[in-house]
Amino acid sequence: MFVDVHAHIDYEDFKKDRKEVLDRAIKAGLIAVITNGTNEKSNEQVLKLARQYGLLKPALGLYPLEAIKLEEEGIERVFAQIKINAKKIIAIGEIGLDYAYDKENQENQKRLFRNLLHIAKEYDLPVIVHSRKAEMQAIDVLEEEKMKKVVMHCFSGSMKLVKRIEDNGWYVSIPANVVFSTHFQEVVKRTGLQYILTETDAPFLSPQKNERNEPKNVVNTVKVIADLKGLDKGETKKIIFTNFQKLFHKK
Repeated sequence: MFVDVHAHIDYEDFKKDRKEVLDRAIKAGLIAVITNGTNEKSNEQVLKLARQYGLLKPALGLYPLEAIKLEEEGIERVFAQIKINAKKIIAIGEIGLDYAYDKENQENQKRLFRNLLHIAKEYDLPVIVHSRKAEMQAIDVLEEEKMKKVVMHCFSGSMKLVKRIEDNGWYVSIPANVVFSTHFQEVVKRTGLQYILTETDAPFLSPQKNERNEPKNVVNTVKVIADLKGLDKGETKKIIFTNFQKLFHKK
């Protein structure tokens, strides 16, 4: 009943031992790993892997720093790719804004983000949102678009913004590095458990510094969340799984 709602299992980091990584996840008790696409090629690989491994649930997206590299024709191809596969996917992700590494195309990033949100609403799909150094701007856009089904992935904004996320009925996904990250520990303390999900962002954000992350590490994340909340680990796991079902269940 453990879940990882944000990973990148298509990345080259897993090329040599992908099956073993997923076998370890299953052995640890995971029942779903949402693997997120970042561009057209990545999306195709995500779909292929989801057909190959039952544990993997596909999300197709367009990472903001990938989007700004593309001409309009390339962007439209990704939009069409998502629409064509809308019934096969569990969410649209990874999408959002990144102002840390791109300060020149902020308005264009917002335009593309809105277009992807429109597709999500059209097909009634949740969105998995990246918001690095653009946390307030991403929330503003999501509120303006009246989005209902939202996961804020690895959210690094202020606690005031965390409160806005909760007030909107959205979710925050807590990464495995919560074991040492005081920021994510504070997010857990400030957020109701009914708005919390678990992720790894594998291969990134490992709970062991300088090591590759993998989905099985969400097991320890649940333990940390339970300890911070003063709750039983089994009950914590059950509530997070219920959150996953509520958000990603297809009617």
